[in-house]
Amino acid sequence: MVNSPATKNQYTPRTVSHPGVTLSAKIQEMGMSIREFALRTAKPEKTILAVIRGDSSITADMAVIFENVTMIPAHFWIARQRNYDEFLAQSRMAKRIETSSAWADSFPAELMVKYGWIQPFTDLSSKTKSLLRFFAVTSADAWENYYINQQLKVAFRISLRSTSNPYAISAWLRQGDRQATAIVLSEKYSDKKLRQYILNMKRLMVNKPDNWSVQLQELCALCGIKLVYTQSLPEAPINGATRWLASRYPCIQMSCDEKRYDTFWFSFFHEIGHILLHGKKDFFLENIDYDNKENDKEMEADNFSANLLLSQSQEKQIVSTGDFSAESIMKYAESFGTHPLIIIGRLRYLHLVSEDYYTRFLELVS
Repeated sequence: MVNSPATKNQYTPRTVSHPGVTLSAKIQEMGMSIREFALRTAKPEKTILAVIRGDSSITADMAVIFENVTMIPAHFWIARQRNYDEFLAQSRMAKRIETSSAWADSFPAELMVKYGWIQPFTDLSSKTKSLLRFFAVTSADAWENYYINQQLKVAFRISLRSTSNPYAISAWLRQGDRQATAIVLSEKYSDKKLRQYILNMKRLMVNKPDNWSVQLQELCALCGIKLVYTQSLPEAPINGATRWLASRYPCIQMSCDEKRYDTFWFSFFHEIGHILLHGKKDFFLENIDYDNKENDKEMEADNFSANLLLSQSQEKQIVSTGDFSAESIMKYAESFGTHPLIIIGRLRYLHLVSEDYYTRFLELVS
C-alpha cells in the first residue's frame, strides 16, 4: 500500500536535546560560572543545575529572565522547551505503537482500508497508527479497557470478551459510531412518532422501492433515530445493533450488504423493539452471551419483530394449509400486508421449506 498524503512528507527528528544543553553552552560562551548565572537571574543555583541536567523544564517566566542575561529572545527558549516536550511525547507514543503492534495484527485492516475506514499503511507501525486513530485511542490497552474491560459502562455496557471476534466486531461498531456522529437530526426521539411511523416502515418493506434504504433512514430520522448502514466484515457476521448515543438519540446500525431481505427486516424491527421496550442504557448486539435478564429482552424483541411481520395466527393459517407454492405465498403476502420473502423466510426457519426453495423464490420476486 502507498503512503497517504498526510504522512508522505512528514519528518520526525530522531533526537531532540533538552534546552538545558543550549543553556549550558551559552553560559560557557559568556564565560560565566553557573553560580554567577544563577545570581544574575535571581534563581537558585540548584534550579539552574536542574535545567542544565535536563531534570527541569524552562518555564515562560524563566525564559523571560534568561533573555535579559543571555540576550537570546524568550520565545527561543520557550520554543526549545516545547520542541523537546513534543519529542518526548512522540517518543512515548512511538513506544505505545510498538507495544500495540500485535494488537493491530488482529484486525482485518486491509478490508478496513478498502472500505475507507482507516488510512492506507505501508508497514506494521503505520497500520497500528491508523487503527489507533480509527478507534480514537492511544494504545491497545485503552482499546481493551473500553471494549473488553467495560471501564466506560455508561457508553458501552457489554464486554466483547465472549464474542467470536472482538476485534472485527469492535471495528464494525466503531465505524457505526463514526457514521452516526455525522448525522445531524432536527427531531428529538419520540416514542409516539416511532409507533406512528412503524406502519409506514412496514409498507416500505412490502413495496420495496428502489431507494427503500434511504427512505427508511428518513423515516427513522423523523422519529429521532439515527439509522446507519455499515459494510459487514467476514469475521463479524452481525445483522444489527442498537444503542443510545449520549442517552439522547437511539442508533440502529445495520449491515448494509445483507443479501436476505427477510433477515434484514426481521433484524431491523428487532432493533426497533429494543428501542420501544427497553432502557436507554442497554446495548444490544448479536453473538453476545447475555445473562437471563438480557436474554429475556432479546426474546421480547424477537417476538415484537416476528408478530409485526407475520403474526402467530397468520403463520398458523399458512402452515395449516400445507400449500407453500409461489402463487399461494404471494396471495398470503398480499392478504396479510407483508412481503412474500417474510413468509418464505419464516417457513425456512420452521424447516418447512428448503434453502434451495428459498433461493428459487428469491429469484422469482427480485
